[in-house]
Amino acid sequence: MSTIGKPIECKAMVARAAKQPLSLETIIVDPPKAGEVRVKVMANALCHTDIYTLDGNDPEGLFPCILGHEAGCIVESVGEGVTSVAPGDRVIPCYTPMCCEAQCIFCQSPKTNLCPKIRSSQGQGVMPDGTSRFKDTEGNPIYHFMGCSTMSEYTVLAEISCAKVDAEAPLDKVCLFGCGVATGLGAVWNTCKVEVNSTVAVFGLGAVGLAVIQGAKMAGASKIFAVDVNPGKFPAAIKMGATDTVDSSKLDKPVQNHIAGDLTDWGVDYSFDCTGNTTVMRAALECSHRGWGTSCVIGVAASGHEISTRPFQLVTGRVWKGTAFGGFKSRRDVPLLVERFMAGKLPIDDYITHTFNGVEGTNAAIDALHGGECLRAVVKY
Repeated sequence: MSTIGKPIECKAMVARAAKQPLSLETIIVDPPKAGEVRVKVMANALCHTDIYTLDGNDPEGLFPCILGHEAGCIVESVGEGVTSVAPGDRVIPCYTPMCCEAQCIFCQSPKTNLCPKIRSSQGQGVMPDGTSRFKDTEGNPIYHFMGCSTMSEYTVLAEISCAKVDAEAPLDKVCLFGCGVATGLGAVWNTCKVEVNSTVAVFGLGAVGLAVIQGAKMAGASKIFAVDVNPGKFPAAIKMGATDTVDSSKLDKPVQNHIAGDLTDWGVDYSFDCTGNTTVMRAALECSHRGWGTSCVIGVAASGHEISTRPFQLVTGRVWKGTAFGGFKSRRDVPLLVERFMAGKLPIDDYITHTFNGVEGTNAAIDALHGGECLRAVVKY
């Protein structure tokens, strides 16, 4: 029986409050309104941003909500005016949308991917019209998250947040291009434009850090220093392309002085913080090369934290910059990443260290992510 135009009852993991386990609930997902798309979520990968919000660190965190933003989906139905996707299409939800409107100075600029079209409503946990498409069985609304909310068997997205991908793409793998892996690759290729024979330092060896290493190797970097306090992460970093590893917890001096002084004469050409720790962000900047070093902040710091360094670090030629979703223009670029994966030119299988079945497996996936041995846990619905 067709569900088009009708509410759908399904299972979802609802975050009722910060620092509480997700609650498996039956919810109602309303049909898409104009400019919206309802999708069946086939697979969801857990990202640390979900945990960041669940732990109460997100100043925009709203409860109750449905978390999740790194997923692979199939379009179930579309609202009025939707033309870029149709029922049956495979899509990756993108928390960084792309309206493509001629008057959008952000979408028309080659300098950024930060389309603000639905930023306000997305931050308020609602769809662009200011309302939610989710409610519990008692009729109470549930907030959306990052415009995605993929810890549900069905969700509703803005059309401008849907990247249509290859019809044969394995959604339980290419879902990784919805956030972490794409962010790491793009930080290298788009934000910093790392050149052949560059030297690189990567701080934090989770999935994003490993993607930075993979991207740097593909860009032709000659030296890639992988930095972490957990040496258990070094084998994966070496497999991705790291040439050297540094356990910063074992040093008798600041890690930036070790990299810019012991391992190199003047520092690295590019450094990347993938930790969200503001002390590490400073170390990453200060190990970048005198005169031209660039340091990129990728990790999201807890609310209220600020970065600092001596102005002299910048006066002497270093550049401090940041990236969101790796600078990729979502609807244009995510399908191209999937194409490269499908062609065997962009392997991502090694990021998936844990898999779970059914939306109810999400809490177990969160436990795995907290365990320290997990890069990406994918939950197949």
